Amino acid sequence: MGSATRSALATAKAALDAEKGTTLATGEELLAAARALAGSPQLRAVLADPAIPGAEKSKLISAAFARVGAGAGRLLAVVAESRWSSSDELVAGVEELGIRAIAGADAADSIEQELFSVGRVIGSDAELELALGSKLGDPAAKGRLVEKLLAGKASPATTAILAHLVQSPRGRRIGELISLAARIVSDTAGRLVATVTTAVALSDAQVKRLGAALAAQYGREVLIDVVLDPAVLGGIRVQVGDEVVDGTVSSRLSDLRLQLAG
Repeated sequence: MGSATRSALATAKAALDAEKGTTLATGEELLAAARALAGSPQLRAVLADPAIPGAEKSKLISAAFARVGAGAGRLLAVVAESRWSSSDELVAGVEELGIRAIAGADAADSIEQELFSVGRVIGSDAELELALGSKLGDPAAKGRLVEKLLAGKASPATTAILAHLVQSPRGRRIGELISLAARIVSDTAGRLVATVTTAVALSDAQVKRLGAALAAQYGREVLIDVVLDPAVLGGIRVQVGDEVVDGTVSSRLSDLRLQLAG
């Protein structure tokens, strides 16, 4: 992420925080705008062009998305007026803004847990993962498939986020998409997500102790997402954002092989 994008994203998040009564519909409109921008290279290029005045870009995006609600319209104008490091990062910024708007309008706790649960289900079903993650197929049909699969099983907020992600992967794997969305939702609620990979299930007491230890280290509440992977053999691998602590047996064996080979 470029420095211009970091600044633009901070401005956009501040504008979202200033909005009163943000609704699920606002978030859905922003996600729809992100998909539209992803499919329009020319519009993306103009909006990301630093040589074009922000006021002109604001008028352009307002005209392009004239049918969105007032809240989404104001936020898109802020995005257009800001300077972004690239057109791709502008799209990612609108997507993040949409996910944050949805998380702020609903119970973030339930969204996080539902995202984790759906991610595990998809990861354990190769056929479903292929159907949702393949570059082939109609994006809208994938969105409808998600809505059908989650009907009555997940909140409208979680369904909206997942339906968007499968329609607009932009070269990302489905598991990566869900993990990113969960981190955004957690950050909106002031929390961090720790992905813990282990060969065997952790007890509730172990999860609680690990969460407390990580919270003390990072100074924020940490939500634990446990991923079972027999291939790690033993020990655990903990990832918080870009930081990884790998204490698995498989990792140690790999290190030993490298040492022996050297």
